[in-house]
Amino acid sequence: MNVLLIEMNPFAPVSTPISLGYIAAYLRTKGFVAETLTLGEDSSVSPVNLYHYIDSFRPALVGISAYQRTMLCVLGLAKFIKSVDNNIKVAIGGPQATFMPTEALGQMPHVDYICRSSGETTLLGIARAVQEGTPFSNLSGVSYRDSDNRVRDTEPLDQLPDLDSYPSPYLEDVFDYSGMGEAIMLTSRGCPHNCIFCYTPRAFNHKIAFHSVDRVMEEIRWIRKKGIRRLWFADPNVSYKWKRMEELLDRMLKEELKMQMWLQTRADLVNPEMMRMMKRAGVSTLAFGLESASERVLPELDKHMSIEKITEAIRTTQSEGIEVELFTMFGLPHETFEDGLKTLEFVKKNQVKIMGNTNSQQMKIYFGTHMSQHYEDYGIRPLNTRRNAYMSIGSQYETNWMSYKEMQTLRDLWRAESLDRGRRIVS
Repeated sequence: MNVLLIEMNPFAPVSTPISLGYIAAYLRTKGFVAETLTLGEDSSVSPVNLYHYIDSFRPALVGISAYQRTMLCVLGLAKFIKSVDNNIKVAIGGPQATFMPTEALGQMPHVDYICRSSGETTLLGIARAVQEGTPFSNLSGVSYRDSDNRVRDTEPLDQLPDLDSYPSPYLEDVFDYSGMGEAIMLTSRGCPHNCIFCYTPRAFNHKIAFHSVDRVMEEIRWIRKKGIRRLWFADPNVSYKWKRMEELLDRMLKEELKMQMWLQTRADLVNPEMMRMMKRAGVSTLAFGLESASERVLPELDKHMSIEKITEAIRTTQSEGIEVELFTMFGLPHETFEDGLKTLEFVKKNQVKIMGNTNSQQMKIYFGTHMSQHYEDYGIRPLNTRRNAYMSIGSQYETNWMSYKEMQTLRDLWRAESLDRGRRIVS
C-alpha cells in the first residue's frame, strides 16, 4: 500500500521535511511504500502536475503536516486530494493537530483523522487499518469521524523510549539530495522545561529522549557522502547533555567531518570551553531564546532565565567568532510597548544582526500551550472570537498591556531595522 506524506508551506522556501522523513522511513520498514512531498514558495508544481502525481502514485493514505499558519492551505490540499480520489484517506498531524479540539473534525469535511501521538506509530496504525479495509477500527492516538459520521477520540500512544528504534530517514534514503543545501537533523526530541508560550514540553510530556552518538555519526557520514556540507540541528536544546554533545563534536573532529552547523540551545547551557569546541567543529551560528529583554516581563514566562545570563552567553559565543541569533517575541503577558522597545534595543546593543531568526514577531498562541489553556489569566483578549475550531488564537489578540495597533507598530520597527526586511519569520 502506498502512503504519501506532504508538507506544504507557501510562506517559506522548501526545506528538509525531517519529521515526515522519520515517518516515511518507519513505514517503509513495516512494508509500506512511503514518499514525502514538500511544497514551498519556491516550488514549481502546478495543480495539474500535482493531480497527475497523486493519480499515478495512487496513495491509499495521505498525511499532511499542519501548522496554524498553513491550516487553510492544508484544508484546501485535503479537498484537492479527495477530488483526485475520494477513497483516499487524509490524516493531519504536527503542532496544530496534536491538541486541536475534537469538534474541529466537524468543520474539516475532507480530513478523516487528527493525529494526536507520535507520528511514526500513529500513522502506522492508520495505514494498517486502511490496508486491512477497516479504516476506522482498532485505532489509537487519533481522533476520527467514523462511517456513521460520529467523531471519536482514542487512547494516546506512547513514543518509543529509544529514539534509535526509529529508522533514519537519511540512512533509509527517503530524501532527494539533488536540491538540498543543508540537512536538518534531530539528535533528540522533547523539552523538559515549562515556558508558557511553547507547545513542545506538553507534546513530549516534559521529557527529552536522545539518539545515540553512534547513530548521529552514521547519519553525518551518510550526509557528507551525498555532498551536503551544512547541518541544521533542530533539537530545542542541543547542549542539554553537554558530555554527549562533546563526544559528538570530538568524534567529528577526529574523523575530519567538519561541517558548517547551525545549533540552538538555552543560554544557561553553554560555557567558554563548549564554544571553543563548537567553533573548531564548524558551528557557524548558535541561537538562543531571548523572548524579551525586559526584566519585568521575562520572569512571567516560566523560562527561568535572566537577562544577565543571556548577555553572558552572547558575549561568550561572539568571542569565538560564532554568529548569534536570538528568538524574540512581542505581545507577551505584562509587556508594554516600552518593554517591547527594550528588546529591540538589547539586540542592537549586543551587536546581534537583525536578520533570519533574529527577526522578531508577535507571539502566537498555539493549541497545547499553557497560555492557550489559560489565556484569560494572562490578560489575553482574543480578537477572533468566532474563529473555526481548527484555528487557535494565534496572533489575533490584544493584551491588558498592549493594543493590537501597538504590536503592529513594533513589527514595523523591527522590519525597519532588519537586514533582510524580515523575510524569514519562524512560525
